[in-house]
Parts: sequence; C-alpha cells; structure tokens
Amino acid sequence: MHDTTALLVELGSVILGLGIIGRFAGRIGLSPIPLYLLAGLAFGEGGLLPLGASEEFTAVGAEIGVILLLLLLGLEYSASELVTSLKTQYPSGAVDFVLNATPGAVAALLLGWGPVGAVALAGVTWISSSGVIAKVLTDLGRLGNRETPVILGVLVIEDLSMAVYLPLLTAMLAGVGFAGGSIALLVALGTVGFVLYLALRHGRLISRAVSSDNPEMLLLVVLGLTVLVAGVAQELQVSAAVGAFLVGIALSGEVAEGARKLLTPLRDLFAAVFFVFFGLSTDPSAIPPVLLPAALLAVVTVLTKIGTGWYAARRAGIGSRGRWRAGGTLVARGEFSIVIAGLAVATEPRIGPIATAYVLILVIVGPLTARWTQPVAARIQTWRGGRDGGSGKGGSGTAAGGTEGDSVPAGLPAPAAQQEFASSAD
Repeated sequence: MHDTTALLVELGSVILGLGIIGRFAGRIGLSPIPLYLLAGLAFGEGGLLPLGASEEFTAVGAEIGVILLLLLLGLEYSASELVTSLKTQYPSGAVDFVLNATPGAVAALLLGWGPVGAVALAGVTWISSSGVIAKVLTDLGRLGNRETPVILGVLVIEDLSMAVYLPLLTAMLAGVGFAGGSIALLVALGTVGFVLYLALRHGRLISRAVSSDNPEMLLLVVLGLTVLVAGVAQELQVSAAVGAFLVGIALSGEVAEGARKLLTPLRDLFAAVFFVFFGLSTDPSAIPPVLLPAALLAVVTVLTKIGTGWYAARRAGIGSRGRWRAGGTLVARGEFSIVIAGLAVATEPRIGPIATAYVLILVIVGPLTARWTQPVAARIQTWRGGRDGGSGKGGSGTAAGGTEGDSVPAGLPAPAAQQEFASSAD
C-alpha cells in the first residue's frame, strides 16, 4: 500500500474509532480519557495492531493537542479572576501542593527514580483534571452549590501553578543544572507577571487587535498566534504549553468567547489524539507490574485530595456536607497528569506506565468519589453518633444536590461564571 494511502487509512480509522469511543463513554457516563488511553495501548508497540504509517502525524497532533488544551484553559479565566483567586485561595493552594505532590515525590524516590523523576511524579499526583471535574459538576447539578466556587478556586491555583512548574520541570529534564533551572524559573515568573500585567492594564487593546467579525480570520489569528508563542516559549525552555496558556489569559471578553466556540472542536480532536499518542508510546506489558504501586498511590492521593477540598471549603465557611462534596469532587486526575508524564517519559521512561495506570484508576474513581464521599461520610457520622448516643448530625447544609448556605464566599467566581466554565470545559 502506498505511504499516503496507508496514512489516510490509519488516520481515518483512528479518528473514527475515537468518535465511537467518545459516544460510548458518553452513553455510560464516563470520561473518554481512560478509553482513549486504552485505545492507544491496544494499537501501540506491543499492542494488538501497531500503527506505523500515522505515527509521525500523531506525534505532531499530540503536540497541538497539548497546546490547545492549555489555550482553552487560559481562555476560561480573566487576569482579574486569577489575581482574585491568588489572593483568596493561596493557603488552600499551598495545602493542596503539600498534601498531593508529596506522595508522588516520595514514591518516585522509593522507586529509585532520582530528583527529576520525583519532581515529575509529584506533578502527576498533584494536579486535578479540570475537564473531568467540570463535567462531573454539571452532571450532578452542583453548579449553584456553595462549595463549587471553592473547587474552581483550587483548580485555578493549580492551573496557574503550571506556568511555573512546567518550565522548571522542562529545565530539569534538559539537565541544565541549578543555575539554568533558576534562570528558567525566573523567566517563567517574569513572563507570567508580565502577561498578567498586560492583561489587567491593556487586555482590551490586545483583544481588540486580535478581534475580527469574520470567524475564519479570528480562528486563523488566534491559532497562529498561539502556535507561534508556544514555539518561542519552547525555544526559551519555558514550555510550549505555558506559552499557550498565557495567550489564553491575555485574551478576554467577546474575543475569548468567540475563540472558545471556534477552537473547542479542534481541542477535543487533538486532545483525543494526544491521549491516544501517550498510550501508543507506552508498552502495555509494562502496565501490570506497576498496577500495585499505582493503586497504592491512587488510594493515598484520593485521601489527600479529599483532605484538600475539605480544608478549602472549611476556610470558606462551608458546612460539613459541602466540605465532603468539595473533597470528593477534586479527586479526578487526567489531562495535566498525562501532559507532565509525556514531558518526562523521554528522560524517565518508567514514569509512562505508572502514570497511565494511575490516571486510568483515578479518572474512573473521581466521578464516584464526587457522588458518594458526602453520603458515606454522613452515614459514618450518623453511625458514630448513634454509638455515642448523640443526635447523629453530619453538619449543617442541605442534600447533596442542593446549595448549602446563603451565598457564594466572597472573592470567588459567581455561579454564572461556573456555568460557563463547566459548559466550555465539558
């Protein structure tokens, strides 16, 4: 078969298969991410039917997928929202980092991966999946709940932290040493600060320069600008993903809304290609030996994420039920964990299988903990109250599907913004 013909046949089969997988996942109420990973494992090296002709195209598509994931994520937030979240949520962000990055770092050191592997696996276990969590909040009808702004605030802190973490990890993977890593970190901090300043002071001018009434022109300008900035960022070792994220932050208003509508289908396509490519690059035979450590790591970080959400909601003055719901909702890991593992796998190949198994577990467990953490906690409290002869109250609030308290905590996104966030991240 001619090379071009083989490429078209393989590529068409892959895209069609992804569409069928996505529809099946929607029917059973599951995120398609684990199915995309499994599809990649099935058709990669060592799988059922290795793909050869489309490998190079898939690799480029995966890079574009990461860029679009981060661009759309940046478009969700305005600079003012990021600054507000930093001011109000930084203690919760610090607790989130300590509780959830530490297990990954410790596990990597116990496995003998060294400092670079420890930093990479710490990121894998630290960052929750914004996309999966947004869909869970929508499916469970919790967008108006009082704990939802707290959940989104933690996610905002995590996403913004990636603008510092990814350049640092990239520098460590490149082996540039302490001095080079420090320079990369300073460049990243300076770049983030500069972009936030421009977006706050001159965001309208930037958006006006990019704006166009013609959807085709808007798509070309935003996509071209993003890929260009991502390439420059990659050259400066700041990370292409961070460059794309910063472009998204710099755009606001109608331009950001229009770009989201135009780019969301492209993001979904290339993000699916990215997850498949990660699965393709992972040997399926390497998964079974790491299932036990991945499962243990998943159990530990389920508990630490629940603790993070509980603490963050408690700081916001939310009752017991809302605290448990916040903790259970934050459990899911997904796109960022795979992005981090994808960056590190060239230097530390062993991170690929364990990251794949870890994400497969938590992207399935996450929606379950979001639904059941609060009812289980309430049942345990009632049981303990009965044993102690108390009233068995599980804290103030309402049923799992309703709101709790009278208002949204000050300084956090309003329910309307939550609706927009969830619908676009779905």
